[in-house]
Amino acid sequence: MVNIPFQIRPAVDDDRLPLALLFAEIAGERDGIATEPPVDIEARAASWTLDGTLVAVAGTEIVGSLHIDSSPFGFGEIGMAVGREWRGRGVGSALLPEAIELARERGLHKLSLGVFAHNRAAIALYRKFGFAEEGRRIKHYRRASGELWDSIEMGLLL
Repeated sequence: MVNIPFQIRPAVDDDRLPLALLFAEIAGERDGIATEPPVDIEARAASWTLDGTLVAVAGTEIVGSLHIDSSPFGFGEIGMAVGREWRGRGVGSALLPEAIELARERGLHKLSLGVFAHNRAAIALYRKFGFAEEGRRIKHYRRASGELWDSIEMGLLL
């Protein structure tokens, strides 16, 4: 594996299509995010909320993203996606502290997220940054296969 450097920055308008393509790629794996194929890439790109989105960029390629959806109640829900070939290479570990700092700058008091119970790598990453398990949603997500998957809810007080 070649060690290519990457940087974290806020998303810009030109990132819409690459973000949608990364999202569709990860949705195609059918195990890391709730969305499954088909993904309407053009619609997804057009509707992407850039405010609160950070991207990990290697060269000109977006290899990961993290979005904070701020609520009017002082917390933010996060969703993170990292391309398969970039997992385990520090992308998530670079995105999370930037997101935590952004959340603090925006006056949020907490970050929360849901993660599939089988996604041990993601759960370990969130724990590394201080997120704690707050609950479990049993058989919460119906998959295209008909399976029902649990979600672990995690939170971090800022």
